[in-house]
Amino acid sequence: MHKDHEGTTKLSRRTFIGLASAAGATAVGFGALSACAKPTTREAESSEPKQTVQELPAGKWVPTVCDNNCGGLCLNKAYVVDGVILRQKTDDTHEDTPLNPQQRGCARGRSQRKSIYAIDRLKYPMKRRHWEVGGGDKELRGRDEWVRISWDEALDIIASEYQRIISTYGNKAILRGPSCYALSRFSLAMGGIVRSWGTVSYGSFPIPTERMMGVSALAIYMSGSLSTDSSQAHLSASGGGAVNTANDRLDMLNSKLIVLWGANPAWASAGGPAYHILQARNAGARIICIDPICNATAVALADQWIPIRPATDTAMLLGAAYHMIANNLQDQDFLDTYCSGFDAEHMPNDAPADSNFKDYVLGTYDGQAKTPQWASAICGVDADIIKSFAEEIATTKPLAFLASYGPSKVFNGETFAQAFYTVGWMTGNVGKPGSCVGHCSFGAAFNHGFRLVNYGADGLKALPNPLWTAKGYCIPPQDPNAEGWYGPVEDQLWESVVSGKCINGPKGEVECDFKMIDNLTYGNSLNQMPNINEAIRAHRKVEFVASADMFPSPTVQYADVILPVTHAWERWGCTSRSTSHREILVWGSQTVEPAFESRDDEWIQVELGKRCGLAEEDVLNVSLKQQVFNRINGATVVGDDGRTLEPLVTVTEQDLLDFKVTGNVQQGRIGIKEFQEKGVYQVERNADDNLGFIAFEDFIRDPQNFPLKTESGKFEIYCPSLEQWIRDYGFSTIAPVAKYLPPKHGYEETLVGPYTLQFTTPHVPKRAHSVHDNNVWLREAFNQDLFISNADAMARKLEDGDTVKVYNDYGTTIRRVKVTERIMSGVVALGDGGWVSIDPQTGYDMGGAPNILQGSIPSGEGSQSWNCNVVEVEKYDKQLDLDTHIPVKVLDSE
Repeated sequence: MHKDHEGTTKLSRRTFIGLASAAGATAVGFGALSACAKPTTREAESSEPKQTVQELPAGKWVPTVCDNNCGGLCLNKAYVVDGVILRQKTDDTHEDTPLNPQQRGCARGRSQRKSIYAIDRLKYPMKRRHWEVGGGDKELRGRDEWVRISWDEALDIIASEYQRIISTYGNKAILRGPSCYALSRFSLAMGGIVRSWGTVSYGSFPIPTERMMGVSALAIYMSGSLSTDSSQAHLSASGGGAVNTANDRLDMLNSKLIVLWGANPAWASAGGPAYHILQARNAGARIICIDPICNATAVALADQWIPIRPATDTAMLLGAAYHMIANNLQDQDFLDTYCSGFDAEHMPNDAPADSNFKDYVLGTYDGQAKTPQWASAICGVDADIIKSFAEEIATTKPLAFLASYGPSKVFNGETFAQAFYTVGWMTGNVGKPGSCVGHCSFGAAFNHGFRLVNYGADGLKALPNPLWTAKGYCIPPQDPNAEGWYGPVEDQLWESVVSGKCINGPKGEVECDFKMIDNLTYGNSLNQMPNINEAIRAHRKVEFVASADMFPSPTVQYADVILPVTHAWERWGCTSRSTSHREILVWGSQTVEPAFESRDDEWIQVELGKRCGLAEEDVLNVSLKQQVFNRINGATVVGDDGRTLEPLVTVTEQDLLDFKVTGNVQQGRIGIKEFQEKGVYQVERNADDNLGFIAFEDFIRDPQNFPLKTESGKFEIYCPSLEQWIRDYGFSTIAPVAKYLPPKHGYEETLVGPYTLQFTTPHVPKRAHSVHDNNVWLREAFNQDLFISNADAMARKLEDGDTVKVYNDYGTTIRRVKVTERIMSGVVALGDGGWVSIDPQTGYDMGGAPNILQGSIPSGEGSQSWNCNVVEVEKYDKQLDLDTHIPVKVLDSE
């Protein structure tokens, strides 16, 4: 019943390559550059050749959620016939217009059924053949045979090991990382386990922006907290982070110039962001993209691409600042009124006058003027381009000056945040229509501001983790003596397991002795944290590893016991875990029954709890069905005044009886059954509504009555508290003002070391992080190529499609090359999230996993240097086939 019931249904090649026609590209790699950029007008498309429902067997279109953690939050619909998904399509619930666009899915979302019916689905619980209590032969993890076992036996083993390890070593012996992966409610009910900490997706922006993610009440460093007026302070923020420094998408229509620094929403989040940028361009905005790669967004939308070396962005910004200062182009009135620390006359009273930003840029005290020529030698951007760029951003108003998190995902990435904010503020483009200086989530670009519609609470009682009671979910307290937190920084997650020591931020090095790795909630941590070779050593050291997943991901392959879990579309219903889109809510219904013996995560956690003496309500006090209903029943929508909240859904007594749940009877905007049938609710927008958002508008209008939550109440260009925070963590140091500090594994190392190429890892259309690497449609459409410039390929006698060895001190991966002019010379790129596959003969990775090349090098506040690395590339003596011709790994009982 649960095999692939596809019959003769085939994916049309048009789906993947037709969307790339704007750039005349192929279906592979960079060729799919327009797969996410939406034309001005567009027809509703399904993921199949156009057919009417009448041409299909009698069935039903079921709305569901694409929740791939890209932030796009798009609606999908599945055509179900006799319990089998035959087709997919995306949002067609209303007319598609720029003001109220459909929530259109990309290739990832439209390929979901190939995941549900994947040949490598985990079918039933299994254990490693040579596992025994204490681990058995732990070196066999990752290459042992598997034995099918019953659910009872699998749950008994995991529960028994949990109890044994806690009773023998204590709760601190069980590790779950990284911080972006949830801890299971079972593990919390058992007294908590250790999690790692750091910023992961957010790079080095959180601390310069707001001290601690998720704790807006604490002191803010450079830019202050969420900018809403006092009547909107009760509304929830959206936009991929606790602070909004960018404007609402409709306000971008007022911009005359938009700078996208290191941003590629057309690939990273393919639903709406690139389409919104297109509307701004159609309204007359000029667009500049700055990135080592001429990415899909740049090709489809930009008027100018400025190629730049990775991790040198701060140098270019300083060169631009010099040109602005030397030609008196900065908005001095704005700097004097709203900023602290730009020049000697506007420094805090207790600050050394020679520490101001202006004198550093001019070289007044260090003797090195940060001229465009100086910057060019570092960043690779021609000095004349730096000058013209500086002049354009200084003289164009209104300007939207926007960066993704990517450029700050480097060693000492806080310096980029400092420089980016400072140069943006020098233009004075803040707090007015079309003007903003801020960082954008790759999934929520131009959807910033207070949420217009929001889910209610799910009704689950909070289960504390005694090993992490500090406020904030990514960054621990600065006070070294603070209690209530313990765990390794994410860059050294696996090193801490192997070495028995971890860096607890300001607490310094502490002893740790992990005996179990808990991967029982969603995640692919072995593959997605730095230093995969160290991760493998860590998994082979501990006494027990348990994993639950749909597929044999690399993390699953190194477990002792594995459990098959359901796809979100196989559960009673699902609401998106993401709240990055301020204008919509999606509600997915169950499309098909669970495949094989897969079970919901909640059921697994309750059953484990029972075996450890926990009552069901100790683990899960609300059923999954009731959780989903509660989120919909409690959903709110902002009124037309843009301030008041009202219920979204109408619920009657009969609705409660029909759904067999408890809830509130209420009147709302839409009937709950109508919402369930449509699968999406979207707030209609118009140019004159009261629902827009302009970051820092109140502060700019009235800085005395609406000061920022910084020490000075202003934007802090000079910020000694930020310098002290970073210093206290002990991983790296910065200055109170933006300075270029050559990073570890940066451009400078390519001039003197054995590795002559910089290495970066962009998001790609094939995957959302590591999700979908095994999806056969996406493997065919987007090969995991190493992108290299013509010049660098020629120097190594490489041709397009050749197989190469990519290596450094941390590891080696084997890939085919894509030779292109669309990447800067001296830089190579490999898409984020490829699944590692170790060749037992060579020890090389054959799956194109970029983290095999990443070292355990924490920086700043615990950020990862994903885009700051050096490698060498040489031709490999064996040809690697295309991904689509390499069979996916299937785990089955031997």
